[in-house]
Amino acid sequence: MPALEPIVGPDLKVLFVGINPSLRSAEVGHNFARPGNRFYPALHAAGFTPRRLAPEEDATLPRYGVGITNIAARPTRAAAELSNEELREGAADLERLVAEVQPRLVAFLGLTAYRTALARPKATLGLQESTLGGRPVWILPNPSGLNAHYKPADFARLYAEAREHAEQL
Repeated sequence: MPALEPIVGPDLKVLFVGINPSLRSAEVGHNFARPGNRFYPALHAAGFTPRRLAPEEDATLPRYGVGITNIAARPTRAAAELSNEELREGAADLERLVAEVQPRLVAFLGLTAYRTALARPKATLGLQESTLGGRPVWILPNPSGLNAHYKPADFARLYAEAREHAEQL
């Protein structure tokens, strides 16, 4: 299965950083393609996109000021299958990408993966004190359908907070 390449463009408000592609995303070649993933509904509900996009439209995200990449390239059934080493190696590549693209805000989609990849064990959701590639970092809940802790209204509110912060930068 080919790796999903970063989807970026000029003047990004937010670069969303997923943990790694699902098996379904790798199979179809589009980000957050697994049924039940709440990324595209959250983007729309938070005001990033004028309508709910389909995974097949992921390449259009930069026109809305949004980019997507992943910490790790290897597709898995669940993010827990990744090794800590894979996450740390991916963080180094991510830092280079962020330094090159310079989005207003880098939004990690997953607290545990961020803590591991960036060696920040006490990180919490929201704006971080540390930067990545010289850009501010915000942590959001992972939109995977496997993450049952958050409801659609939670995603809408939390993603909108990140959008509002990015728009003020």
